[in-house]
Amino acid sequence: MIFAIEPALLSGQFTKQYERTARPRLPSMPLTRALGPMAVVALHDGDGTFFQPREEAFPQVSDELWARADERDPGAVTADGQWLLRFRCFAVRHGDRVTLVDAGIGPADSLAASWAPVPGRLPQELAAAGIDPADVDTVVLSHLHTDHIGWAVIGTPYFPNATYLVQRADVAAFARPALEDRLFAPLKATGQLRLVEGDVPISAGVTAIATPGHTPGHQSVLVEYGEQQLLITGDLLVHAVQLIAPDIPYLHEMDPETARNSRTKLLKPDIILATPHLTEPFVRA
Repeated sequence: MIFAIEPALLSGQFTKQYERTARPRLPSMPLTRALGPMAVVALHDGDGTFFQPREEAFPQVSDELWARADERDPGAVTADGQWLLRFRCFAVRHGDRVTLVDAGIGPADSLAASWAPVPGRLPQELAAAGIDPADVDTVVLSHLHTDHIGWAVIGTPYFPNATYLVQRADVAAFARPALEDRLFAPLKATGQLRLVEGDVPISAGVTAIATPGHTPGHQSVLVEYGEQQLLITGDLLVHAVQLIAPDIPYLHEMDPETARNSRTKLLKPDIILATPHLTEPFVRA
């Protein structure tokens, strides 16, 4: 979502707001979207208000666009105008395989703890969906912001039989001691880290595709069956205002022009979007 390695940038404001707005969530079967024999499962890791006003995060959005965005996604704004967002991962069941896209905000001591609503609840969500961490054979990290990697490694890789796909460009962009110690080194030690460049087929109908801009190595996952397409977006878009106006830049994009090109290329009519931060996990472009 944002550059969340340096705690000084974030001041803990997000967590305090989260405590005021969070609501208890009872265990339930996660929402699922089927494409032929494949199923995409939305896994909810947490929710909370953003650490800065949304008008600062999207400085070019007019009052008219905000009104349209709030009509499209009314659950993303609180009564006092704060941006309320969700934190999700997605599991793709295809045949006897399970691909996990992103690893959430993580436990109480995760790298996202300085700003995000930890602890997350991904382990409970996986259990509710009938997915054991050992069942996951591929983990696609859309990018290396800390709200997308939190459960990837908990001392050792949390998904012990999975290959972790990370774009090489993101590893270069996030060459920081905290990530090396807590993410890269454990995955290298077990031989589970696979650095990739560009699009990567995972299985028939499931492809990791390069969608740079938010970060240099941002990637999304395209699921296809016949003429049906579902795109697990990562942070290709983070708010409904980008569905209405895909050319609108987001303050925390490392390369806004490239991000816009990635977004406008893929937000085509009739494609289903699986989004980590919108209120509803599955929406149409």
